[in-house]
Amino acid sequence: MSRGRQIAITAALAAVSLVFVALFAQRHGFFDLNVYYGAVHYWTSGGEIYDFVRPNSTYGFTYPPFAALAMLPMAIMSWPVAIVVSATATVLVTWWLLRLLLGPVIAQQRWTPWFALAVALCLVAVYEPMRETFLFGQVNMLLLGLVAADLLLFTRKDSRWAGVGIGLATAVKLTPGIFIVYLLITKRWRAAITASGTAAAATLAAAAIAPDASREFWTSALWDTDRVGVLSFISNQSLQGVVARLTTGHPSKALWAVLVLAVLAVWFVRSRAAVARGDEVAGLAFTGIVGVLVSPVTWVHHLVWLIPALVLVVERGLAAPAGSGRRRGLLALAVVSYAVLSSRLVWLWEGDVGGWDVFLGANAYVWISLALLCVTPLAGAASGGDLAAEGEPQLGDVDVAAGGAVGRPRAVRV
Repeated sequence: MSRGRQIAITAALAAVSLVFVALFAQRHGFFDLNVYYGAVHYWTSGGEIYDFVRPNSTYGFTYPPFAALAMLPMAIMSWPVAIVVSATATVLVTWWLLRLLLGPVIAQQRWTPWFALAVALCLVAVYEPMRETFLFGQVNMLLLGLVAADLLLFTRKDSRWAGVGIGLATAVKLTPGIFIVYLLITKRWRAAITASGTAAAATLAAAAIAPDASREFWTSALWDTDRVGVLSFISNQSLQGVVARLTTGHPSKALWAVLVLAVLAVWFVRSRAAVARGDEVAGLAFTGIVGVLVSPVTWVHHLVWLIPALVLVVERGLAAPAGSGRRRGLLALAVVSYAVLSSRLVWLWEGDVGGWDVFLGANAYVWISLALLCVTPLAGAASGGDLAAEGEPQLGDVDVAAGGAVGRPRAVRV
């Protein structure tokens, strides 16, 4: 394809994406960023950060004190500057992550790197969780970037820095702590200890600097579920959300526990198999998926953690033989998953509880998450799904030292 044609396609796709976002994206006015901004200003003015409630809402600051310390620079920013910084950081991290994840498929298919990345950025701009993250001013992509950098740049190469990014992400928001468990079940003991130590050190440092805020968070705010919203709200696309939408009463904790244990079992098996093949990207993908599934509350914008899995499904679908059922099936899964996750489909059932239509439609994003967890292929997987021999060269590894654009096999012992 000529360069001129690539430029024309990119321009057309960018225009379509902008029109789609302009017409269909929900305007949130950087609501979550405004909560962070207001809470930090309230705190630095002498108030207790966990006493802050955004005007005309019931929402306050819900992250650990270390996150509040990390956000302190907003205390000297104007509101427009805070928006620019948040938006710029999100865009840059998204660009970097896509460049890293797309490296193998670009090399495999001999695509023009800038063109493939431009197309991916246009597509991700339409992706509802990304739209929501950007327009809420959320920190999701920043945390995903920290964890991905840790796993794909440091843990994979057994660097002494392995675990630091995961530890910092966990100190900012507790849910990335699932990646510490991932390091444990895949027997990367040093990285797991480093991640745990980093999270603990950051938390203790926050306690030393802000003892009152730390005491309030760990003894009260953390356990106040009313601070995060109603579990049955349609945006809660976790297993707990599914259970909460079954009936109008209190959701069954026993049923939720059974579902969580089943999902964790699948994750355990698939993650260990992925790392045995040296497929750290699949480990990142599976753990990101299980994190959003087992969390009691997973708002739609948290589903940016599905991006690595969607990229892998495309990569491994294109790697399958042309015309094969495997290729058609994987690419169909990628297209359907992306289309549904960009469509706001679940919002058709907003406020509804009970009934088969609600069960199937209102939880559509959960079903996609489960499908990606179970079906996303591992590197070098045969058509029949048999494990490759240990040490056999595998597709899908990223040579990040050379710029993230070349596939290179590497076995990891578990």
